[in-house]
Amino acid sequence: MAITEGFDSLRSELTDAPLPVRGALPGWLSGTLIRNGPALFDAGGTSFRHWFDGQAMLHRFGFADGAVTYTNRFLDTPGLRSARDDGRIGYTEFATDPCASLFGRFFSRFRRGSGVNPNVNISRYGEHDVALTEVPMAVEFDHATLATIGVLAPDSGPTGNVTTAHPHEAPGTGDLVNFVLRFGPKSSYQVYRQPAGGTTRHLLGTVTAARPGYVHSFAVTEHHAVLAIFPLVVNPLSFFLRGRPFIENYRWRPELGTRIVVMDLRDGSVRADHTAPPFFAFHHINAFEDGGRLVLDVCAYEDARIIDALYLDRLRAGDEAPVSHPTRYTVDLDTGGVDVRRLSDEPMELPRIAYRTHNGRPYRYAYGVGTTTRRDLFDQLVKLDTHTGETRLWHVPGSYPGEPVFVPAPGSTGEDDGVVLSVVLDGDAGRSALVVLDAASWAEVARAEVPHVVPFGFHGQFSHRA
Repeated sequence: MAITEGFDSLRSELTDAPLPVRGALPGWLSGTLIRNGPALFDAGGTSFRHWFDGQAMLHRFGFADGAVTYTNRFLDTPGLRSARDDGRIGYTEFATDPCASLFGRFFSRFRRGSGVNPNVNISRYGEHDVALTEVPMAVEFDHATLATIGVLAPDSGPTGNVTTAHPHEAPGTGDLVNFVLRFGPKSSYQVYRQPAGGTTRHLLGTVTAARPGYVHSFAVTEHHAVLAIFPLVVNPLSFFLRGRPFIENYRWRPELGTRIVVMDLRDGSVRADHTAPPFFAFHHINAFEDGGRLVLDVCAYEDARIIDALYLDRLRAGDEAPVSHPTRYTVDLDTGGVDVRRLSDEPMELPRIAYRTHNGRPYRYAYGVGTTTRRDLFDQLVKLDTHTGETRLWHVPGSYPGEPVFVPAPGSTGEDDGVVLSVVLDGDAGRSALVVLDAASWAEVARAEVPHVVPFGFHGQFSHRA
């Protein structure tokens, strides 16, 4: 079995299936890991065009008393029912567009809520568990059963056309911080705060852009929100005039550079708006303040070719793909200077940190996926020491890991005192496994074997709730 099996459709669903465990799980590991990602890539005789277009499925791993259970369930959306039950692609996606009408293309993605496909991440809005994508509509699900409850709309606050599936918890308050991008003659990134325990959005500040860039994630520090607006930009009129799927309206304009905007979380004022050399990224690693400087760590690509490399036909053919590297951008908030330094030559993507204690603050360790060959998108797990640039690698030939999620040990005092959880495609066994690494030593301590291949997903969260 090759890595390409991770881009095949999964149609079967299991409920609380006990998984055989090899090795020994830490006795303190109790709770749930819920992961989100695409799982249905084909409808009838047609396939969605891009990895990001597959229909959303949740995967729940429950940990208790050294045992692991597994549940997987599709999120029940009109798009899923159209693809799975009717055998047709009925709704527009990131790079797939079945609509015949130009106006239908625009409004089906941005205005018709029934077409949302929340396949990127999960979060918690007060007492509500939600699945997220880049369309600003969250879909609520039941934490225990993964059953879909319905669209959860904000009570009030800014609205727009595009958002991120990576809201942050503001250090110190726990409030959710995110932005919605509203297209127009002067498009605006509207940064908002959503108090912990609620669904009401409060506008903090606005950043305008004549040609808005595609921004998948952002960063926060103790006092600031940080937007890196890459030169992959769009004229919003293109959605009406070109008749192309969403992402294919964007153009790479390296001469624009990368705009780094720093907004004060207290009053929404723009503290800095500077230009860095052109680069592209899906994911920020972390950011923090250092006196009059702001440090921003990103998994940076040279350009935006990675988006084209993630079309399904290329992934299924095993084509080569660009790689990103952990890169540090240090912004002088007073002079506007931006210093750029690569933290390691080891490729890294899907980064995670000790989020609860170090997000938005100085940190040392980051965890991610990496690759030994550009034909295998991800074939190893990477632990990066940002202080020294040293890396530790977990690599098993024929195994292809997903995002590593750090879980701290109870009462932990060290930043890497805990375990890392990753869903890994075991090519030799022909199925996936939940692999548990000791975060400090980077050694595998246990794995729970899933009876089927889990398609490659994106992001997940660990909760101490059963």
